[in-house]
Amino acid sequence: MNKEYFAHETAVIDEGCSIGAGTRIWHFSHIMKGAVIGENCNIGQNVVVSPGVALGRNVKVQNNVSIYTGVVCEDDVFLGPSMVFTNIINPRSAVIRRDQYVPTIVEKGSSIGANSTIVCGNRIGKYSFIGAGAVVTKEVKPYALVVGNPARQTGWMSEYGHRLVFNESGIAVCPESGEKYSLKDGMVSKIIS
Repeated sequence: MNKEYFAHETAVIDEGCSIGAGTRIWHFSHIMKGAVIGENCNIGQNVVVSPGVALGRNVKVQNNVSIYTGVVCEDDVFLGPSMVFTNIINPRSAVIRRDQYVPTIVEKGSSIGANSTIVCGNRIGKYSFIGAGAVVTKEVKPYALVVGNPARQTGWMSEYGHRLVFNESGIAVCPESGEKYSLKDGMVSKIIS
């Protein structure tokens, strides 16, 4: 076993996967052939990472999450407990559609809350925040806060995970970090000073 990462003795690690240094894989999880996991990730209990899945650096996967073929999570993504990805638009038990997986991209720094469902084929924008139990059926803008079923945007979030309140000039300041953000034409961007 590769000594650069930790895997609990009950974890199943298939040959032909790639796991980065500093990653920790916990009880009863299964990393399948062809999966790529970056450095310093945490894979919780009872997680499945399917073939072809790519997880960037510092991805946190909480318990009971299945990450199906077609999902790509960039660096610093958080996947809450029991959240769900799909990878087929129209599944039927009697119809084989393995050649019809629809990709889902979760961009850098995004957080997906517990028990959320992400319908395949959607891009989850960087630093977005998906509230617990939300059902995402369309693209989520960067820095957007979405909640509900179906998920609807209710605000904006900072990179630190704080709700942003914009003034009449379209400027918001993160209360924890002091970073400034600009809202223009329905999109948020961080102001680099």
